[in-house]
Amino acid sequence: MGSTEFQDSHYGLAAIPKAHADPLMGMKHNFLADESTQKVSLVVGAYRDANGRPWRLPAVIEAEKRCFEGSNYFKHEYAPILGIEEFTLAARQILLGKDSQAIAERRVCSIQTLSGTGALHIGALLLARFLPSPTPSAFVPAPTWHLHAQCFEHVGLAVDHYPYYDGVQKSITFTDMVSTLGRAPPGSIILLQVCAHNPTGMDLDEEQWRLIVNIVQEQRLFPFLDCAYQGFASGSLTEDNLAIRLFVEAGVEMVIAQSFSKTMGLYGQRVGCFHYVAAAHSNAPDVIERVASQLAILVRSEMSTPPSYGARVASIVLNDPELYAEWERNLVTMSSRITEMRWKLRQELEGLETPGTWGHLTDQIGMFGFTGLTPAQCQRMKSMHHVHMPSSGRISISDLNHGNVVHVATAINEVVRWGLECS
Repeated sequence: MGSTEFQDSHYGLAAIPKAHADPLMGMKHNFLADESTQKVSLVVGAYRDANGRPWRLPAVIEAEKRCFEGSNYFKHEYAPILGIEEFTLAARQILLGKDSQAIAERRVCSIQTLSGTGALHIGALLLARFLPSPTPSAFVPAPTWHLHAQCFEHVGLAVDHYPYYDGVQKSITFTDMVSTLGRAPPGSIILLQVCAHNPTGMDLDEEQWRLIVNIVQEQRLFPFLDCAYQGFASGSLTEDNLAIRLFVEAGVEMVIAQSFSKTMGLYGQRVGCFHYVAAAHSNAPDVIERVASQLAILVRSEMSTPPSYGARVASIVLNDPELYAEWERNLVTMSSRITEMRWKLRQELEGLETPGTWGHLTDQIGMFGFTGLTPAQCQRMKSMHHVHMPSSGRISISDLNHGNVVHVATAINEVVRWGLECS
């Protein structure tokens, strides 16, 4: 009888469909299985030093030491439901600015999350549950990080796209972007990457951001800003939060996802924040209190309380002037090396007289580069040259170093010429 019950698809999970594996994690597995001594992975968005190894930031190393000294001694106690306050308040300040009008007017609510992905999830959950009916759609860039759409769909929100990048011209399609957002229904959620756009590496300039702010106000859209690379793009924390400051100055209601995975190298510690900024009006503090109460319910149901170790490390860095200055220097070190490798790859390709133009590699910014390679060329990069990369043509620039950049450039040169022969 037990066997019959087990085989009956009406009981249990016997009929559950198999889900597709995460594409990037699958590529990581394929890379590990590749036995070639020339293999190179340009897949995972994690900073690597000039020797291709993970880099522990000096500021973070010192902060970890201090975690176990004196009054800072880490005791593995539960964190508060909304997170460690000295961390979330400091994270808020670097995001909005210490002199932010929104902070002064008490119209910001900040909570600790499981890195940027957790912030995106909590934010999507909050909006799906409490934005006025009918439930709005979420507009995400085309292209964008693949988890953006997934985070919204997971909570039942419909996802639409707005044009962001022209693969032929290798530039932002700003006119089309503006046109699409200008037609978005009022109340629509608009996902905007603050800096170092993933995967294109192409960011809006100040004039373009100001126009986007105006469209958001005129169309009564709801901006959801994703800030995963502040300080990692230009090397300056202040320059990289320009978009956020412009929205705050305009008094716009918005939410922000913030991650410290890349900027502090705390990938596995899952350190992030979610921020709600109320519109500039007299009852903003009351709105903040009510939003915070609902966020506490959501967090309690999702994870009870957030993990504390990584947040305490980040808090020490953010609140200690000496370590904060060291962290800023660490950000410059990382962003500068990535810029150097952009130029090196471009120079190698131009030296090989690779067909096409390659200036877009140095026009881009941040961890990722959009090569312009087709899916077939990307597949050939792996099968013929053991260079692993997504089919979109995106590469992690920080995976390049002086030991592999010539091999990567030679491989790109070959697949580009092969593509022309096949066309």
